[in-house]
Amino acid sequence: MKAPIRVAITGAAGNIGYALTFRLASGEVFGPDQPVILNLVEVPPVLKSLDGVEMELHDCAFDTLAGVKKVGSDNLEEGFGDCNLVLCVGSIPRKEGMERGDLIRINGPIFTNTGKAIEKTAAKDVRIVVVGNPCNTNCLIAMHNAPSVPRDRWFAMTMLDENRAVSQLAQKAGKPVTSVKHVGIWGNHSATQFPDFYHATIDGKPAPEVIKDDAWLQNTFVDTVQKRGAAVIKARGASSAASAANAVLDTVKGIIRPTASGDCFSAAVYSNGEYGVDKGLIFGYPLTSDGKTVKIIPGLEHNEFAQSKIKVTLDELKSERDTIKDLLPG
Repeated sequence: MKAPIRVAITGAAGNIGYALTFRLASGEVFGPDQPVILNLVEVPPVLKSLDGVEMELHDCAFDTLAGVKKVGSDNLEEGFGDCNLVLCVGSIPRKEGMERGDLIRINGPIFTNTGKAIEKTAAKDVRIVVVGNPCNTNCLIAMHNAPSVPRDRWFAMTMLDENRAVSQLAQKAGKPVTSVKHVGIWGNHSATQFPDFYHATIDGKPAPEVIKDDAWLQNTFVDTVQKRGAAVIKARGASSAASAANAVLDTVKGIIRPTASGDCFSAAVYSNGEYGVDKGLIFGYPLTSDGKTVKIIPGLEHNEFAQSKIKVTLDELKSERDTIKDLLPG
């Protein structure tokens, strides 16, 4: 029997956390012979609701579930203790009348403490996926507060945007989603992110050659993907939960499994200056993995339209970084 993988989920009682937990316990992500211990982390006022989640986990009788631990977010060091994977789902959501800069400042202390706790108690091989928005900059804050954790262990989620983009291209082309490959998301997980249809393929052919509608690609497609989260909220009266949880799992799979030839997966990672992005930003790129090491795909060329879109999202991330510079030690 393999040694268990220990996974921490913050905001575990929320809609996304609830949708995540059972699929992680089931063996779907790490395989049918890999035991998993779940550290479920939640704010103290709703910690009791995790009792029901634990009951359901046991009632599923998953072969791969090796243990459940419930921890209050006022004790993050215990919550992240010996964890090999930390999924930072919990954050304070944006409320009516709140500017994005206000949201960043409010979440800043949460992710400062998150980084410090990961630094102090997580396993040496820990990897972190930040989901709570604004996830790029929350990830940046946490990373700076965990200086001994290598920069290449930090990821902010843009896979939801990729999945949305893949679905839109498939529907437009009248093809199954399995036909669509290499859809990278550049920049911020926000309404400025750029879903790169130019390097996408449909049945192995460039997406623009298959769809043959530049106006739709440059306008309707980009706009739909950028604003899909708001459209979901308007339609169902609540933010994306099942699709967000699915994207978290797709991100983890992308990190730990070899990427298929001709494909990529999307996440925001530490920039070393690739594609002219400021060194040190957490920026969305198309990525590949060999199952151990994640790399930014090199050598992609961008036309003037794509460059203009990438500049907008880069400028937004630079502004967010400047908003929280005082929270970035070192």
